[in-house]
Amino acid sequence: MTTDGLCNAPGVVDVVALGESMVTFLPSRPGRLADVPSFDRAIGGAESNVACMLAAAGHSARWVSRVGADGFGDHLVETIGAYGVDVTSVRRDPARPTGVYFRTAGDRATDAHEVAYYRAGSAASAMSVTGVDLSAVRAGRILHLSGITAALSDGCRELLRTLTAPRPGRPLVSFDVNHRPGLWPHPGGPALLKDLARRADLVFVGEDEAWGLTGPEEIRAALPEPEVLVVKQGPAGATAFHGPHATFVPALTVDVVAAVGAGDAFAAGFLSATLRGLPPRDRLRHGHLWAAAALTAPGDLAAPPARDHADRLAALDDTAWGRLRLGPGWTAGTQGAEEEVRTP
Repeated sequence: MTTDGLCNAPGVVDVVALGESMVTFLPSRPGRLADVPSFDRAIGGAESNVACMLAAAGHSARWVSRVGADGFGDHLVETIGAYGVDVTSVRRDPARPTGVYFRTAGDRATDAHEVAYYRAGSAASAMSVTGVDLSAVRAGRILHLSGITAALSDGCRELLRTLTAPRPGRPLVSFDVNHRPGLWPHPGGPALLKDLARRADLVFVGEDEAWGLTGPEEIRAALPEPEVLVVKQGPAGATAFHGPHATFVPALTVDVVAAVGAGDAFAAGFLSATLRGLPPRDRLRHGHLWAAAALTAPGDLAAPPARDHADRLAALDDTAWGRLRLGPGWTAGTQGAEEEVRTP
């Protein structure tokens, strides 16, 4: 399966995303978890974030997972479904709860925050080869997975090995490494994630999680198998290797509201452009634009930019692209058609 030969068979959705989503509790004010008096409820999950943004942009998307037969499970299924995501293949587990987590208002990209996970033994950790509908999982032009799922249980790890194994008619497998050291019960996580990445068709990996390797070229040398490899280089930008060819696109200047969800948004933007058959440069630019949408809005999920607006910005010449500065409201045009695009 190549990124330019995506399946268009009847009944096949654009993207299937498989993974755990949790109910997220966000503090009502800054401070330590011990001091915060109340929390606002939201949702969080790398794969469902991608599905929600793609559905909001007009793509057909399905989320496959397991949630508890509880109120939190109801909330996840109803909220994700409200984005237009197909949630009919989400299974309810009567014996295990829906995962939840609490976090402080600090930036998760730094150490100035607290996160308390309550996901051990969650319904999603019971995902397995027999615990999900494999036919529904495989009925997508793209199957999007992440390394977070591999950290949840032995059954989840076996499921990802099965889904990334070569087989006739396999959808294009997109894999976001998403190495979260705190989730792994043993030190073998990085090696397993590298093995899964080598079995995928399209891989997203940050330089800071790339097995101690330095620079895009060194990372590509260690991962020659994926047809497309996207190396995220933090505030510098991102490099996409498409076969033997490399394309670098610098990141945008953004007035950050909340540094959460940008990685998922970047992946969603890149996948959207991939589904549309856009060239590598434009795939990266749409990734940056969708990430900017997340960075300029509170919470993990943000509305993607309107397609025509994003296409217009993605088509700018290199000089104009380098001068862009995006602030809150730019995706909705609340500052006018072009006023939100400023030179620093």
